[in-house]
Amino acid sequence: MPSATIKLFLIYGDSKRLRTAELSNWSGKAVGAPRTELDELLAREELLQSGVYILTGYNPASGAPLAYIGEAEVLKDRLKAHKSKEFWVQATVFISKDENLTKSHIRYLEGRLIEEAKSAARYDLDNGQASGSRLPESDREDMEIFLSKIQQLLPVLGSELLTPVVNRTAEPSENHEQLVCAIKGIEAHGEQTSSGFVIFKGSRAVLADRPSAAIQHPFVVTLRQKLVAEGVLVEDGSSYLFTKDTEFTSPSSAAAVVHGGGANGLIAWKNAQGQTLKGLGA
Repeated sequence: MPSATIKLFLIYGDSKRLRTAELSNWSGKAVGAPRTELDELLAREELLQSGVYILTGYNPASGAPLAYIGEAEVLKDRLKAHKSKEFWVQATVFISKDENLTKSHIRYLEGRLIEEAKSAARYDLDNGQASGSRLPESDREDMEIFLSKIQQLLPVLGSELLTPVVNRTAEPSENHEQLVCAIKGIEAHGEQTSSGFVIFKGSRAVLADRPSAAIQHPFVVTLRQKLVAEGVLVEDGSSYLFTKDTEFTSPSSAAAVVHGGGANGLIAWKNAQGQTLKGLGA
């Protein structure tokens, strides 16, 4: 993404409360608020406009991140109707300061946002299938630019909904060198990210926990059980298989899942030349 200047206004001086965000040379604007300040959000003049909105929270049954993406010609009316949805804790709306988003525009944006959220696969979606909208070529290009600005602003507003777990490239950059963690004849591949560490789809993990793990590293046992329950780790022969790119908070937590017990990620992860993360200066 290109560099950008972001204007973030904290209405109450707290980044987790009601706030607005704008980008230089962009006609759009974002307004975000926690559910506890929904009335204050609804009172803002931006909510009288058309736009798209994102509700984020957690599935009450599983605790997994859950989101709902929608569009409305009058955002205030639509968000009022979503008081009945219990899962969400944050609402973020996007409007055009020029007030030039038509019904076709916002339906297109809704459809594309759902596509991008599904592709990123960080959240489950509470949506049905969005049909989107067909647009003339010039309008479609304008909305793709609008979408890119939403993708740029959302992390600043505290949501990784549209951020891919990892952007793989054919030639890894110096800052994103692919690494391997090998144990008992199996391998896991991954890389460091700005949020922690990602293990790539197709990697392997040992099938059995170490005997000492339940006492010395119970978090590893719990985490592996969670990944199995979610279908991220599936039994495949004599090892577990990662079914998707999976992000961890640190190299050590990632290595521990692969090892089935405690592990020092700075030592366990190595590059193609055999250098450890510690040796690489991580």
